[in-house]
Amino acid sequence: MTTVNVYLTYEGQCGDAFDFYKSAFGGEFSYRSTFGEMPPQGDQPLPDELKNRIMHVSLPISKETILMGSDTMPGMSPPITVGNNFSVSVSPSSKEEADRLFAALGAGGTVTMPMQDQFWGAYFGMVTDKFGINWMFNYEYPRQ
Repeated sequence: MTTVNVYLTYEGQCGDAFDFYKSAFGGEFSYRSTFGEMPPQGDQPLPDELKNRIMHVSLPISKETILMGSDTMPGMSPPITVGNNFSVSVSPSSKEEADRLFAALGAGGTVTMPMQDQFWGAYFGMVTDKFGINWMFNYEYPRQ
Protein backbone atom coordinates (compact mmCIF):
# COMPACT_ATOMS: atom_id res chain seq x y z
CA MET A 1 0.00 0.00 0.00
CA THR A 2 1.33 3.43 -0.93
CA THR A 3 1.67 5.95 1.89
CA VAL A 4 2.02 9.73 1.62
CA ASN A 5 3.72 12.01 4.18
CA VAL A 6 5.02 15.58 4.40
CA TYR A 7 8.78 16.20 4.00
CA LEU A 8 10.06 19.52 5.39
CA THR A 9 13.29 21.20 4.23
CA TYR A 10 15.48 23.65 6.15
CA GLU A 11 18.71 25.61 5.71
CA GLY A 12 20.56 24.29 8.75
CA GLN A 13 17.74 24.36 11.31
CA CYS A 14 16.31 20.88 10.74
CA GLY A 15 17.77 19.38 13.94
CA ASP A 16 16.39 22.20 16.10
CA ALA A 17 13.02 22.12 14.32
CA PHE A 18 12.62 18.36 14.76
CA ASP A 19 13.67 18.50 18.42
CA PHE A 20 10.87 21.08 18.79
CA TYR A 21 8.34 18.87 16.93
CA LYS A 22 9.38 15.88 19.05
CA SER A 23 8.74 17.91 22.21
CA ALA A 24 5.26 18.76 20.91
CA PHE A 25 4.20 15.37 19.49
CA GLY A 26 6.25 13.08 21.74
CA GLY A 27 7.68 9.78 20.56
CA GLU A 28 11.15 8.96 19.28
CA PHE A 29 12.92 9.48 15.98
CA SER A 30 12.78 6.33 13.88
CA TYR A 31 15.75 7.61 11.86
CA ARG A 32 18.12 10.56 12.19
CA SER A 33 21.40 10.99 10.28
CA THR A 34 23.70 13.82 9.31
CA PHE A 35 25.49 14.61 6.06
CA GLY A 36 28.73 13.86 7.89
CA GLU A 37 27.58 10.24 8.36
CA MET A 38 26.90 9.54 4.68
CA PRO A 39 29.47 7.97 2.35
CA PRO A 40 31.71 10.46 0.47
CA GLN A 41 30.13 11.87 -2.69
CA GLY A 42 32.74 12.43 -5.40
CA ASP A 43 36.20 13.78 -4.74
CA GLN A 44 35.19 16.94 -2.82
CA PRO A 45 35.38 16.56 0.99
CA LEU A 46 32.41 17.85 2.97
CA PRO A 47 33.28 21.06 4.85
CA ASP A 48 33.27 20.58 8.64
CA GLU A 49 30.60 23.27 9.13
CA LEU A 50 28.13 21.21 7.05
CA LYS A 51 28.74 17.77 8.59
CA ASN A 52 26.14 18.22 11.35
CA ARG A 53 23.36 19.24 8.98
CA ILE A 54 20.55 16.70 8.94
CA MET A 55 20.53 14.46 5.86
CA HIS A 56 17.27 12.77 6.93
CA VAL A 57 15.10 12.55 10.04
CA SER A 58 11.81 10.70 10.58
CA LEU A 59 9.42 11.30 13.49
CA PRO A 60 6.42 8.96 13.62
CA ILE A 61 3.31 10.98 14.51
CA SER A 62 0.80 8.13 14.31
CA LYS A 63 0.59 4.61 12.90
CA GLU A 64 -0.04 6.08 9.44
CA THR A 65 1.87 9.38 9.51
CA ILE A 66 5.58 10.20 9.67
CA LEU A 67 6.90 13.76 9.72
CA MET A 68 10.16 13.79 7.75
CA GLY A 69 12.78 16.40 7.02
CA SER A 70 16.31 17.39 6.05
CA ASP A 71 18.59 20.37 5.68
CA THR A 72 19.66 21.66 2.29
CA MET A 73 23.23 21.25 1.16
CA PRO A 74 24.70 24.38 -0.47
CA GLY A 75 25.37 23.73 -4.15
CA MET A 76 23.18 20.61 -4.22
CA SER A 77 19.72 22.13 -3.79
CA PRO A 78 17.96 25.39 -4.56
CA PRO A 79 17.78 28.06 -1.85
CA ILE A 80 14.84 27.75 0.51
CA THR A 81 11.93 30.13 0.04
CA VAL A 82 8.57 29.88 1.74
CA GLY A 83 6.51 27.67 -0.54
CA ASN A 84 9.25 25.34 -1.74
CA ASN A 85 10.44 24.17 1.68
CA PHE A 86 8.33 21.02 1.69
CA SER A 87 7.71 17.98 -0.48
CA VAL A 88 5.08 15.31 -0.57
CA SER A 89 6.90 12.07 0.23
CA VAL A 90 5.43 8.95 -1.39
CA SER A 91 6.44 5.45 -0.22
CA PRO A 92 5.22 3.06 -2.94
CA SER A 93 4.78 -0.66 -2.29
CA SER A 94 6.97 -1.69 -5.25
CA LYS A 95 9.74 -0.44 -7.51
CA GLU A 96 7.33 -0.59 -10.46
CA GLU A 97 4.77 1.54 -8.60
CA ALA A 98 7.55 4.05 -7.80
CA ASP A 99 8.43 4.31 -11.50
CA ARG A 100 4.77 4.63 -12.51
CA LEU A 101 4.02 7.41 -10.00
CA PHE A 102 7.31 9.20 -10.77
CA ALA A 103 6.44 9.26 -14.49
CA ALA A 104 2.79 10.21 -13.93
CA LEU A 105 3.42 13.06 -11.48
CA GLY A 106 6.53 14.21 -13.35
CA ALA A 107 4.71 14.53 -16.69
CA GLY A 108 5.13 18.12 -17.84
CA GLY A 109 7.26 18.90 -14.77
CA THR A 110 10.96 18.82 -13.93
CA VAL A 111 13.01 15.85 -12.77
CA THR A 112 15.10 16.94 -9.78
CA MET A 113 16.71 13.54 -9.19
CA PRO A 114 16.04 10.52 -11.41
CA MET A 115 14.87 7.29 -9.81
CA GLN A 116 17.94 5.30 -8.78
CA ASP A 117 19.24 2.98 -6.08
CA GLN A 118 20.58 4.80 -3.02
CA PHE A 119 23.09 3.90 -0.31
CA TRP A 120 20.36 3.74 2.36
CA GLY A 121 18.82 0.69 0.70
CA ALA A 122 16.07 2.35 -1.29
CA TYR A 123 15.08 3.26 -4.83
CA PHE A 124 14.60 7.05 -4.73
CA GLY A 125 13.85 10.01 -6.99
CA MET A 126 12.38 13.52 -6.95
CA VAL A 127 10.28 15.62 -9.35
CA THR A 128 8.59 18.99 -9.33
CA ASP A 129 5.22 18.64 -11.03
CA LYS A 130 3.84 21.02 -13.64
CA PHE A 131 2.04 22.91 -10.85
CA GLY A 132 5.24 23.53 -8.85
CA ILE A 133 4.70 20.88 -6.15
CA ASN A 134 7.78 18.89 -5.06
CA TRP A 135 7.40 15.11 -4.88
CA MET A 136 9.79 12.49 -3.44
CA PHE A 137 9.48 8.76 -4.12
CA ASN A 138 11.21 6.28 -1.82
CA TYR A 139 10.73 2.53 -2.28
CA GLU A 140 12.45 0.68 0.57
CA TYR A 141 13.90 -2.62 -0.59
CA PRO A 142 12.96 -5.55 1.68
CA ARG A 143 15.66 -6.19 4.30
CA GLN A 144 17.75 -9.30 3.67
